[in-house]
Amino acid sequence: MPYFDIATTQKLTDVSKKQLQQEMGRIIELVPGKSERWLMVQLHDEVCLSFAGSADAPAAVITLKTFGELMAEQYDMLTTEICQCVGTLLQTNPDRIYVIYEPITHWGWNGSNF
Repeated sequence: MPYFDIATTQKLTDVSKKQLQQEMGRIIELVPGKSERWLMVQLHDEVCLSFAGSADAPAAVITLKTFGELMAEQYDMLTTEICQCVGTLLQTNPDRIYVIYEPITHWGWNGSNF
């Protein structure tokens, strides 16, 4: 049940939206037990983000919600992969990207809960 919520100051084209969605699918499958089959990706472009007191350069914040807690090394690997991917696709320096993790204990789908 992974869910990525990606907000960026950059304008997203249809091509960059598709690339981001595909890359998030690739990245989530690096975590054992997680699959693109259950992945949802939400994209927000041209948002107003200020980082370190400046809105002059591209910035992004990515939230990943997962059903259950991941292991510490999985968070480390995901942060590396996400920052590299988003940095490249959105031309955003990784030092202006936040990645937030939210493990969820109750997750509903298709009229019931896991």
